[in-house]
Amino acid sequence: MPNKLKIVSGGQTGVDRAALDAAIACGFLYGGIIPKGRLSEDGKVPLTYKLTECDHPEYPYRTEQNVIHSDATLIFTYLPMNGGTQFTYECCTKHKKPYLISDLKNPHIEKDILEWIQKIKPQVLNLAGPRESKQPGIYKTSKILLEKIFKKL
Repeated sequence: MPNKLKIVSGGQTGVDRAALDAAIACGFLYGGIIPKGRLSEDGKVPLTYKLTECDHPEYPYRTEQNVIHSDATLIFTYLPMNGGTQFTYECCTKHKKPYLISDLKNPHIEKDILEWIQKIKPQVLNLAGPRESKQPGIYKTSKILLEKIFKKL
């Protein structure tokens, strides 16, 4: 039986795909809005991910839509933020959505995230962060961490 929490991401390489793969591995519902043409830095978001393709080919549009249609956003990064990760944060503040910026160097990250999720109790959680080319290895680090967290929810 799937967990009640639904995980959402924009399907990009890196944190987005780690979130989807961890959700699938842990039996969570998942989804998200992706750019027209299933655009991603490695070509196209694989069809194995059941995501909603929007009418816009730009990343910022799908980023904002995923923030709007989620109850909260969890941002993984190695500080400082920039690019699309920074834009996600700006969307959260613009739309007054709860968010947590999680620096992957934080030794208490797992505990901090679990406490935050338990406090705000989202039904739909957007996951965001750098693409793999911007932070090599972030997919693996994020997936391992998310699987640990999801198994405790």
